[in-house]
Amino acid sequence: MPVAVVTDSTAYLPPELVRAHRLTVVPLTVVLNGAEGLEGVETSPADATRALGGRRVSVSTSRPSPEQFAQVYRSLLAGGADGVVSVHLSAELSGTVEAARLAAAEVGDRVAVVDSRSTGMGLGFPVLAAAAAAARGADLAAVRQAALDAVDRTTIFFYVDTLEFLRRGGRINAAEALFGTALSVKPIMHMPDGAIVVKDKVRTASRGVARLIDLAVEAAGDAEVDLGVHHLAAPQRAEQLVAALTDRLGDRLHDTYVSEAGAVVAAHAGPGLACVVIHRRPGPDASPEG
Repeated sequence: MPVAVVTDSTAYLPPELVRAHRLTVVPLTVVLNGAEGLEGVETSPADATRALGGRRVSVSTSRPSPEQFAQVYRSLLAGGADGVVSVHLSAELSGTVEAARLAAAEVGDRVAVVDSRSTGMGLGFPVLAAAAAAARGADLAAVRQAALDAVDRTTIFFYVDTLEFLRRGGRINAAEALFGTALSVKPIMHMPDGAIVVKDKVRTASRGVARLIDLAVEAAGDAEVDLGVHHLAAPQRAEQLVAALTDRLGDRLHDTYVSEAGAVVAAHAGPGLACVVIHRRPGPDASPEG
């Protein structure tokens, strides 16, 4: 059987893609005002948005345990998989990769773990690249390399209405959050090395969306690209991003994926999130990803 590909719930891949590529998704846990639930299974983006809108907000997230990952890996191998490549959100944001690596060390060398250095479709595109390689019959090392290559060709930018939620969750430092709040700026973030960093600052939401579009086009360069767009309680922003980037990128744009961010990202980014992910397809001399 082909190499199996595992990811976590923060990839926010449309369900039809998960089924089509036979992916295994291990959910993170979200705790909203004391109520615990598995992301995408028991807790939805709407649940997080409602909780974040309350006066007294207590929101936290937690990684899957190493035991959960080990159980998944053993089940896939026992089911006939030649190996497992497990691709996850940035180690700078979560201990999920660490848990996966601990499980892999326990299960054995037929499991390889990849840090996507991103989240959302910044994670999703490397997962899809790994799945395409596995479907072609690539071995464990080649499937892992396909994911790593896609990581290097994937860029994420996102806009948030406020830095407060990222500060609360410890994803940015207090000084950055204070600076943004004091000047009433709208921050544009990116993840150059897996950590969330302020890329730019704008004054209004409309300028934030416009800047996201420009940054995405710059990241695409002259390459053939795929596009991921996420939002949180802001579907009109997502529609605006897709329409503008479809126009700007023209026939260089291939696949487009749009989804609402899940409860884990909602807990740390807050309502109003708008995100674009550019995946530069490999050139004609590179090995195909699918």
